[in-house]
Amino acid sequence: MGEQAGADDPRTRSDDELVAALLAGDERRFAEIVDAWSPAMLRLARLHVSSGSAAEDVLQETWMAVLGGLHRFEGRARLRTWVFQILLNVARTQGVKDRRTVPFSALTADLDAGPTVDPARFQGPQEPFPGGWRQFPAPWTSPEDAALSGEAERVIREAIMQLPERQRVVIALRDVDGCKPQEVCEILGLSPGNQRVLLHRACAFVRQQVEGYFSRRHAARTERT
Repeated sequence: MGEQAGADDPRTRSDDELVAALLAGDERRFAEIVDAWSPAMLRLARLHVSSGSAAEDVLQETWMAVLGGLHRFEGRARLRTWVFQILLNVARTQGVKDRRTVPFSALTADLDAGPTVDPARFQGPQEPFPGGWRQFPAPWTSPEDAALSGEAERVIREAIMQLPERQRVVIALRDVDGCKPQEVCEILGLSPGNQRVLLHRACAFVRQQVEGYFSRRHAARTERT
């Protein structure tokens, strides 16, 4: 599901080159960055605010802040990481106004909140594939369910929106936008261990919701037959 970097993708260029081009007023290079990064940024903004139009406002405000603050960019983080951090700050501020989020100081409970996958479903350290599934979960789709894929996507989106903020952002960055673990840690200021826990709990909850959805669909189909 992640975005792939092509030959003209800004991620294939060095930050120094990108920053120099932007500071020099290179409109083409700026347009390339906006086109490459905005879809993921918009999805991330939408996790915090109440509407698509509000997410668009967050995105626009973020790019304005990037242009206004680019001369202060010191290269301590990757340019893309820095831009995403600005977006999160803007989105959280707007989200609080929309009463869709809680103060970041209250989010420490995210690590311990929510369901997880039963450890008995995975192989133990003495088994051939430690951490692997003992028995693979039932597939989410079958040929007769293919027409329901749009409905399943809706279930996934709704499940993600029910997650606590940090779980919501981690799963969006990792599994939707294909960010690497290190980049997610840098954007959110997380340790690798915390990032893994948040992703695991988020994925467990989403899978639980999707499995429940297909179980209900199967039960309903069985009753009809």
